[in-house]
Amino acid sequence: MLLSRLALVSQEVAATAARSRKTALLAELFREADADDVPVVIPYLAGRLPQGRLGIGWKTLGSPVEPAPHPSLTVRETDARLTALGAVSGSGAQAERARLVVELMGAATEQEQRFLRGLLTGEVRQGALDALAAKGLAQATGAPPADVRRAVMLAGSLQTVARALLAEGPEALAEFRLTVGRPVHPMLAQTAGSVSEAVGKLGACAVEEKLDGIRVQVHRDGADVRIYTRTLDDITGRLPELTAAARELAEERFVLDGEVIALDADGRPRPFQEIAGRVGSRVDVATAAAAVPVSPVFFDALSVDGRDLLDLPFAERHAELARLVPEPMRVRRVLVSGAEDADTAERFLVDTLARGHEGVVAKALDAPYSAGRRGASWLKVKPVHTLDLVVLAAEWGSGRRTGKLSNLHLGARAADGSFTMLGKTFKGMTDAMLAWQTERLRELAVGEKGHVVTVRPELVVEIAYDGLQRSSRYPAGVTLRFARVLRYREDKDPAEADTVETLLAAHPGVAP
Repeated sequence: MLLSRLALVSQEVAATAARSRKTALLAELFREADADDVPVVIPYLAGRLPQGRLGIGWKTLGSPVEPAPHPSLTVRETDARLTALGAVSGSGAQAERARLVVELMGAATEQEQRFLRGLLTGEVRQGALDALAAKGLAQATGAPPADVRRAVMLAGSLQTVARALLAEGPEALAEFRLTVGRPVHPMLAQTAGSVSEAVGKLGACAVEEKLDGIRVQVHRDGADVRIYTRTLDDITGRLPELTAAARELAEERFVLDGEVIALDADGRPRPFQEIAGRVGSRVDVATAAAAVPVSPVFFDALSVDGRDLLDLPFAERHAELARLVPEPMRVRRVLVSGAEDADTAERFLVDTLARGHEGVVAKALDAPYSAGRRGASWLKVKPVHTLDLVVLAAEWGSGRRTGKLSNLHLGARAADGSFTMLGKTFKGMTDAMLAWQTERLRELAVGEKGHVVTVRPELVVEIAYDGLQRSSRYPAGVTLRFARVLRYREDKDPAEADTVETLLAAHPGVAP
């Protein structure tokens, strides 16, 4: 497939707000693509490079290059050139990288150059996210959309499913099963305003502690144990105590969902930043483990003894979990019968907060495990309004904060997959956080105008706020009241950020 075709579809997708039209455009593109094109086509549409960040900014791209008169670059040739560019290192690397960029741009037409600049600087935000691409694939191949979604969940990769679909047709979807050793996207929770609201919506449910830890998925096949994060990164080597705990369990083949937390001498949870630092530590793991030992807390079983449990009701999955995992390694919970039993759930929330945890999650007893989806059968409740938002830009500070990127521009996900600004905040930041965010945001910078630095929308930050108010200054017609930074969530992908729709639904009286 020619890069020019992909660039044109990207432009057309960006120009329409209708999801049905976006899906149709993507379906048409997939019908034209070869199976071997999709590992490049899909990430390019979503504004990602398969190679990750290449460190090519506007400075390198600033010098104009005479465009090619006719399109000749294919998507696979473009990918190969960028792979070669990313491999350059050592003496003279900067000059060689600049030469390769000029060479690539010289082979591209004017339209292709615009697309490549946006791709390299993180500015391709046309809303062609994985959910739309999955729908487009289903439409292009005649496969049932639900079957495509399920295959993507089980494969952990849209590209893998797309390649199989385009090469073999819908029958290829049967090949994708829950496999020990291959992570699946975790089931996620929506937000409820109170325990009573959550229980009222779900009826009979389990109310579990919401732990302030790192989500993990643990796979064991005999002596082999693999540990994955919510973004499907393999962190097995960083958590030897979790590997040891998995090997102590009676069954030899299973997949469990849970969190790792760290407790202090009084049995209370240590700050999230300490846990995140521990899980992120790749060097001298033994020393890190001695300083911040972590413990697993499991709350779901996806597979036990080779049996796929995803479609079973939660009550049955938890019975399998209880059979396999001893109580000290299971999340605390209480069963409630429905709205008439809300007082029990409220008391459990009070006790959970007293123990130092951040809230509760109510889970419908009859719900299957919807991997990769933020379904309405899991509802999280926190006493403070919080949102996971994406940093869109930051402003240089003044006074004590001179030289620091301070005032953050915060965005939520819009319906088309782009990000909508909800407001700004400079509150809640320690000196250490200011220093860290300045360095990190400079790495993500794509442009600077006056005192505002625009960044790639990749960094998720957890924000506390007191409510919403209407505001004509922002695209959604609302802004956050008294927003302040709680912490950065590098364990989360921007696709997991909260949506404008969810925010407005939680504050119906304020919605414009």
